[in-house]
Amino acid sequence: MSSTPDPRTMQWVKSTYSGGDGGQCIEWCPDHAHATGEFLVRDSKTPDGPHLTLTNEGFTGLVEFAKLHG
Repeated sequence: MSSTPDPRTMQWVKSTYSGGDGGQCIEWCPDHAHATGEFLVRDSKTPDGPHLTLTNEGFTGLVEFAKLHG
């Protein structure tokens, strides 16, 4: 039986679409995505807060939204 790793202990990477002034920053966990197919996304200002778990399609949609509205 496998368990899901604690997202607080994984390596998170700041999105290249995040604002450069530190105000609007999101992070994602690429190692978790590669291992499980789940894309974890969180607010960098609250690393111990909740995170979103997205499918590949959901994450792709989020990236497309950021490209259009970033």
